[in-house]
Amino acid sequence: MADYRFDRARWAELSFGEQMGNIGSEVGRAITAHRAGRQEREDRAIDRAIDLFAATTEVLMGTPYAYRLKEVLRARDEFLRLFFDGTFETDAEVIERYFMDFAFMARAGR
Repeated sequence: MADYRFDRARWAELSFGEQMGNIGSEVGRAITAHRAGRQEREDRAIDRAIDLFAATTEVLMGTPYAYRLKEVLRARDEFLRLFFDGTFETDAEVIERYFMDFAFMARAGR
């Protein structure tokens, strides 16, 4: 699946907003590639996003912030639904806006 590596220990040090903002970057890349008809790029971005979603759920489990697991898993499901449920055109902008809020939150926290 992943032909890249990222530092999961460093990922765990990021705030929830930073993690979701970074996931949002991959979500945006996947959406942009889909719109451009670049299937290989789309697939790679989807794979990276799934990996980042998984890393975030791993970080949250067993912490006082485990209540956020439901949100992360729902966001993942909605993201994947775009590509596999035929709802891309109607829902892509909603998903992009959702993740953009986290990017703003992460930037404000710096």
